[in-house]
Amino acid sequence: MSIAELQVYSVEEADVAGGLCAVRCIGGVARTGQVYAAGDARLGLRGIKRGGQRVASLRAGQAARVRLTGAMTALLTRGQVLTAVPPGGHALADLEAWLATDPPLADEPHPLTLRSHGVSGMQDDALPDGIRLRWGRVALAAVDRTAAWAERHPLDHAIDRAGVRAYLIRQFGPGPGLGGDPDGLCRELLDLIDLTPAQAAAEGLAWRELPRRRIRHLRRIKLLLNSMAAVRPHLGGAPDTARAVDAWAGVRAVLP
Repeated sequence: MSIAELQVYSVEEADVAGGLCAVRCIGGVARTGQVYAAGDARLGLRGIKRGGQRVASLRAGQAARVRLTGAMTALLTRGQVLTAVPPGGHALADLEAWLATDPPLADEPHPLTLRSHGVSGMQDDALPDGIRLRWGRVALAAVDRTAAWAERHPLDHAIDRAGVRAYLIRQFGPGPGLGGDPDGLCRELLDLIDLTPAQAAAEGLAWRELPRRRIRHLRRIKLLLNSMAAVRPHLGGAPDTARAVDAWAGVRAVLP
């Protein structure tokens, strides 16, 4: 997909927070939520109006009035071209600032792209731990946005969140951080499983004979168990939780 570009016609009003500009889209598709480069500065596209109506996007050749955020808006000049910063070009601080606004789901970066950036950053052992934890926060936010953006099975959201949290606990240990309490995480996951270990094992041994819907359910249970197994070494003062997790330990191998 081509990168969106906006050409400025005029700045109609502006202050230190941003302003209203008349622009024409000269390339790609401009969407609310995108970030545009003006030299070293970054401007957020927060609203688009065409013909007096609020719209979500602007295609090449179309003109509109747009609401931009950023003090640089006041210094834009006629004919200046603003280029959208692609999702992969967003710095961590940019993404954190963007997420802090609780942007609509139609905004970019795409939730799956955001999730990919977050997971990659938290897994990059060349980065300081503090930076990796900040990327972990982005990853968790992206998982939640993906769940709201796509129609998915409720367990899929729990699986994704548990995977990120378990990774953070395994890498940085339990505590008040993003991964949280491993005992609490395991209890949450155990509550989501609607089978006993014996029932799951019996179905797992004969999974090839089951309908596809049931096979998918067993696979989701296995993914939940994977996260529990990852944090099992960190379980502390909750022996009941540890016993419950251990009861599932041998079941994973027979699940599809």
